[in-house]
Amino acid sequence: MKRFICMIFLIVICFLLQTTVFQAIALANTVPNLLLILIVAIGYMSGKVEGMFLGFFCGLIVDCMYGQVIGISALLYMLVGYLVGICNKIYYRDDLTVPIILVAASDLIFNFCYYVLVFLLRARLNFLFYFRRIMMPELVYTVFVSIVVYKLIHSLFGLLDRSTNKEV
Repeated sequence: MKRFICMIFLIVICFLLQTTVFQAIALANTVPNLLLILIVAIGYMSGKVEGMFLGFFCGLIVDCMYGQVIGISALLYMLVGYLVGICNKIYYRDDLTVPIILVAASDLIFNFCYYVLVFLLRARLNFLFYFRRIMMPELVYTVFVSIVVYKLIHSLFGLLDRSTNKEV
């Protein structure tokens, strides 16, 4: 139950930070995708089911607040959560390399699929412009921020696991 409440708290905090604070400190008009970092971190640490549900709810929040079509972000975040959750089998507690690579790959895949579903289907075919102006800056910014955010989430879940083990 503590873990579930913690996840809801983290979703709210990441969404608020992404839409308020990081908008104010955007680099090259780009904001790091904190919800994607959260989905990758939880999916990698907990597994594909938790990653999938967390991705769905994060995407649903984004769709309800900013999406023109409800469901696209929910579908893509859910897919990312599921795919990253499969990597839970190679989870090492102290390794930071694999989650950072997963964040980078997830951000690239998410933005490419978002481009295909939102822009390409509307006959906006300038992929190189989208890649240079949106995908790459967001990828770099998200990867750098993920180093700090992943460590915080990892530490928080470590504390929750230790407190749960003491209660048992």
